[in-house]
Amino acid sequence: MGAMDDEPLPPGYPVRWEADVVLRDGTVAHVRPIRPTDIPGIHRFHSAQSEESIYLRFFAPLRRLSDSDVHRFTHVDYVDRVALVVTMREDIIGVGRYDRIDPRSAEVAFNISDLYQGKGIGSVLLEHLAAIAREVGISRFTAEVLPQNRKMLAVFSDAGYDVTRHVEDGVVEVGFDIEPTDQSKAVAMSREHRAEALSVRSLLHPRTIAVIGASRRTASVGSQLLDRLVDAGFTGRIHPVNPNVRTLRRRRAYPSVSDVPDQVDLAVVAVPAHAVLEVVDECADAGVKSLLVVSSGFAEEGKEGARLQAELVRRARGSGMRVVGPNSFGLINNDPEVRLNASLAPTLPPHGRLGLFAQSGALGIAVLASAARRNLGISTFASAGNRVDVSGNDFMQYWIDDDGTDAVGLYLESMGNPRKFSRIARNLALIKPVIVVKSGVSRFGVPPGHRVRRTKARPEVFSAMLKQAGVIRVENVHQLFDTAQLVVHQPLPRGDRVAIVANSTALGTLTADACTSWKLTVTHGPVSLPSEATAEEFREALTAAFADPKVDSVLTCFIPPLVAGDEDVAAAVRDTAAAADKPIAATFLGMRGVDDGHATVSGTGGSTRAIPIYTMPEDAVRALAAATRYGQWRAKDQGTPVAPAGINRRIAEDVVHTVLSVDPKGRRLEQDESFALLQAYGIDVWANQDVGSVDEAVAVATDQVGYPVVLKSTAPMLRHQGGGAGVRVDLRTEAALRSAWDSLTERLAPLDADRLVVQRMATPGVPCVVTSDEDPLFGPVIGFSVAGLPTELLGDIAYRIPPLTDVTVSELISSIKAAPVLHGHRGATPVHRAALADLIARVSVLADDLPEVASLVLNPVNAHPGGVEVLGAEIVLAPAPRRADPGRRSLT
Repeated sequence: MGAMDDEPLPPGYPVRWEADVVLRDGTVAHVRPIRPTDIPGIHRFHSAQSEESIYLRFFAPLRRLSDSDVHRFTHVDYVDRVALVVTMREDIIGVGRYDRIDPRSAEVAFNISDLYQGKGIGSVLLEHLAAIAREVGISRFTAEVLPQNRKMLAVFSDAGYDVTRHVEDGVVEVGFDIEPTDQSKAVAMSREHRAEALSVRSLLHPRTIAVIGASRRTASVGSQLLDRLVDAGFTGRIHPVNPNVRTLRRRRAYPSVSDVPDQVDLAVVAVPAHAVLEVVDECADAGVKSLLVVSSGFAEEGKEGARLQAELVRRARGSGMRVVGPNSFGLINNDPEVRLNASLAPTLPPHGRLGLFAQSGALGIAVLASAARRNLGISTFASAGNRVDVSGNDFMQYWIDDDGTDAVGLYLESMGNPRKFSRIARNLALIKPVIVVKSGVSRFGVPPGHRVRRTKARPEVFSAMLKQAGVIRVENVHQLFDTAQLVVHQPLPRGDRVAIVANSTALGTLTADACTSWKLTVTHGPVSLPSEATAEEFREALTAAFADPKVDSVLTCFIPPLVAGDEDVAAAVRDTAAAADKPIAATFLGMRGVDDGHATVSGTGGSTRAIPIYTMPEDAVRALAAATRYGQWRAKDQGTPVAPAGINRRIAEDVVHTVLSVDPKGRRLEQDESFALLQAYGIDVWANQDVGSVDEAVAVATDQVGYPVVLKSTAPMLRHQGGGAGVRVDLRTEAALRSAWDSLTERLAPLDADRLVVQRMATPGVPCVVTSDEDPLFGPVIGFSVAGLPTELLGDIAYRIPPLTDVTVSELISSIKAAPVLHGHRGATPVHRAALADLIARVSVLADDLPEVASLVLNPVNAHPGGVEVLGAEIVLAPAPRRADPGRRSLT
């Protein structure tokens, strides 16, 4: 929520610093830079403070601030003097500021409204001020605090920084470096997690619901929502809101939400789009905590709808409310203690342990219907609609702590903040499977109404991000449920070794072929039982398969025979699996879903572990392979964040600042500028010398570089081609250099490609390419490949998104198809992998630290058994973009 359209912004006002944040209690507040027009607001804020709060802030009983003081507080330059205010309903509820003392340090101070203390506002302000200060070269904060101001001292000490304290003249002088540390990052993420999880909990566990738009017209959306809530047996209170009726469903109807006698936790809004803003204002006046907007007619309908949607979120967040929707299909919480069905679903899946999130309203119906047909129980469900506020990221924050959810499925039509998604999904995937349906990230896949940044990245970047986060990616909803019914009801496989038991040789062979296709190893069977095998024979064969120490998972296939009934066989499968600690997946032809002994297959075994059943073996094997890969990811060492030694960020920041102060739109760096920036991160680049004549080339080789040398063209069309079209190597004498000069100039002059450079000859090795690109959607993206045809023709490039761990870097190197040439292909000596990994780690840290680095290409990077040499570097700087996950708490 920015400044009002009719309010002029002061010169240099940094709009990019504005952010909506979730406070400790789950409500939303707005953070923005202070403005001169805030003078009345600051006076109101100060006059409402208690005498104690005023004394703790100013060390004096200033009942009223002087006009000169307020003018000084509200008129800042947004560089050396910065102030932020936190607002709710346009009222200032917190102020934080810093004043630069010297080039590298600033004094910081805070003042929080008495009515809003304890909500984490001071911590939010410190986070944002520290991030802003780092942008302008400030690296240390100091503060003066009275000893009795324990809350403010706690803000500093609990932030994760290394805080020093010194008492002088009865005042505590606090100091700390604001460079992010592992601890400060962990503290910020933990606070963000708790706040966002709590805000979602208020949506899924309301005590009082108001249904705004309910009517006596049974076909109306509002009436259907009211019916669903009542019929599901919601355990809280339900209040219809309609000014034209007195009762609905034997409940008193109220003219306005303001007339409801209870504190409303969730308002379900089902009124025409043009009436929604008025409803939002009424909910704000009534103190409603959250909104579920089912109404359509917003950004999915065009520009006017988009304007209405933006105003909806501005007003809701400005009043402290979170919003699901608009154009949402609804919310479901199957917890027996809640029984919330605030959705349009005519049929609910049973209560279970799968959390579901879908952006599409129409697809939400299909998702829930499919889950119900499979007897796959869900814990909670949410449809985000146009995803104007609450997103899948928020629900993942909730599911991390939700004891009622064992696995999560997400259908994503778009993604507004992949960096944050990756961070949260990884935290969730470390304890619970996360299954994602997402077809791609191109602009063609973005539905109307979704706010999404355009991406320049290839689709492989999105796939790499999901793999890096440990997410199970599937192609469609059927595969999502195929995988979910396995990971929810069975233990994770410990490895890829599989046993197959079937009562059909053809089915057993088909299953084994599918295992080979999905890189699962069949170590037991296929065991082919007779088609008329009894349930007891199945039980014996399965018991032997589970008991085999060389087996990690069991696949069983069953064609209904003439003798044994499918109920008996299903019971045998359930009973045998219940006694084992290995997963099983069953193929019962013509059946799909979860067999719990009571629904899909009516068995008699009475076991407590449900069995996932698939129509065809390929479906079962695909699901088992997904669970196996996920189990391997979760069981492996996740590594530690890379932290290369010898980095001087200050020098790098000075290079960036110097270039952009002269060329504010950015440009390609000159060779010496690139070298300085890279050397600040411990990356040395071999220099090359432009030469205009053969005599100059000989002089450079003799006096500066030393033989042997390389002579190569700088023409982009030739520079990285294979086959030596524009390069001559291992020139050991003046004569060889002169001959190479004549050969290259004769060949390249007609192509206007005869601008040449001389460079020292490197040790023979494998030429590689290391890149970083700042993407509008993903932020920094690190690429790695083997130079030449694998990169330029075959597209054999691997990607990862910082921050990286040592394990992630190793996987990046190994994931390209050409990786064997690095590891000693055909008897060659392997390259120095540790040196290559260190170089990639340094590039990733540089890219994460400096968003101004729009593009960085190290090409070629010569990797050989003795180490690596960077032989070429190109860097383009541009004004720092506003990253979707900027390192300080912010709702996008």
